Amino acid sequence: MPYFFVHPLRRGAKRYSKMKTILKGAKFYRDGRFETGDLAIEDGKIVAIGGRVALEADDRAVDLTGCHVLPGLVDVHVHLREPGFSEKETIATGTAAAAHGGYTTVCPMPNLNPAPDSPEHLEAELALIRRDAVVRVLPYGSITRGQKGRGELVDFGALAGEVVGFSDDGRGVQGEELMAEAMRRAAAVGKPIVAHCEVDELLKGGYIHDGVYCREHGHKGICSESEWRQVERDIKLAAETGCQYHVCHVSTKESVELIRRAKAAGLKVSGETAPHYLLLCDEDLQEDGRFKMNPPLRGREDREALRQAVADGTIEVIATDHAPHSREEKAKGIEEAPSGMIGLETALALGITYLVRKGHMTLPHLLEKMTVKPAELYQLDGGSLKVGARADLIVFDEREKWVAERFHSKSENSPFIGAELVGKIKYTICSGQVVYMDEEENHES
Repeated sequence: MPYFFVHPLRRGAKRYSKMKTILKGAKFYRDGRFETGDLAIEDGKIVAIGGRVALEADDRAVDLTGCHVLPGLVDVHVHLREPGFSEKETIATGTAAAAHGGYTTVCPMPNLNPAPDSPEHLEAELALIRRDAVVRVLPYGSITRGQKGRGELVDFGALAGEVVGFSDDGRGVQGEELMAEAMRRAAAVGKPIVAHCEVDELLKGGYIHDGVYCREHGHKGICSESEWRQVERDIKLAAETGCQYHVCHVSTKESVELIRRAKAAGLKVSGETAPHYLLLCDEDLQEDGRFKMNPPLRGREDREALRQAVADGTIEVIATDHAPHSREEKAKGIEEAPSGMIGLETALALGITYLVRKGHMTLPHLLEKMTVKPAELYQLDGGSLKVGARADLIVFDEREKWVAERFHSKSENSPFIGAELVGKIKYTICSGQVVYMDEEENHES
């Protein structure tokens, strides 16, 4: 594969306003299918796609025969940890991880210090994004002051212009009337409520799913009702308020059915799940902090319900819930370790290796859940290849194998470390500039 984007598209490189870069002969993903042809980039945007694009005198042609060119992936649920927890991750390392995994747009959750609960606190995060991000970062504002899941609501109007939505991810909003008022205010400013659904009083000190592994190994379990009971409440409130409502990291079969019924009723309700809930269940648990998630890995029936929900469109989005933690924290074991795993750098390859290759879904279907659908739900200008769009795309080798063992994230908390995966990102291009290049390409000239 040629070392092609260094001039003029490399990050920080001089712009050549009259020159186009034309990608020739690749398989492009658009409108739900692959087609072979050319794509032209000029001044950070796609200016032509499909068929053959004629070369002009100053244009650069790049032969990508045999490669796939995909829209940049969109992740509406990540944790970049900065400001406040830079020992786990920073904007710089988190967006480098995103670029490595093929993501050109990410939406970080508000469990930060300070939480983005006021324009001043949000600005602390935005300043870091402007300074350090290598991909597009669109943050959430918190629902409550201090992102506590209770107490005082934020000033939605003051934050709406700079945030993609409102969430207290990591904490469920506990009071019904508080959530109802949050939904009314979010609807008034045209932003979604993106909910971590968890009823505190039902947790009872649990830390893994209340299933077979929990009982056999003497652990304290988290019941499925702790999630679906709040999903049920919130769907009712969404119907009453007209709010756009999105359920984070759906993990239970009961939540799936509630979302399915809500969508059938025409409500503005959507949901996401993460690769680990589609690939693992509580039978895969080990006495290892890397397997501890929130919500926890559920039972086999829950995993199968999630796969079916992704297949039939009940769950529109696959998001990573990228959640970095230090090696020392995760070494505390499954009871004491914090919840979460990194996911930005492995999500696409995991999907291809264990979902596409094993017949659970097609590659176009997987890409739809990771590009088109999240962009549509959040009304983002990304997630697809079309004339006039930002040149956010990835060059991808569907056949290449690699081992998940070297990460750009500060953290390495993943149960998939050491797995041999299929499908490798060769280049990630954001607004026409290369933000990641596979190091194996560095030797080429």
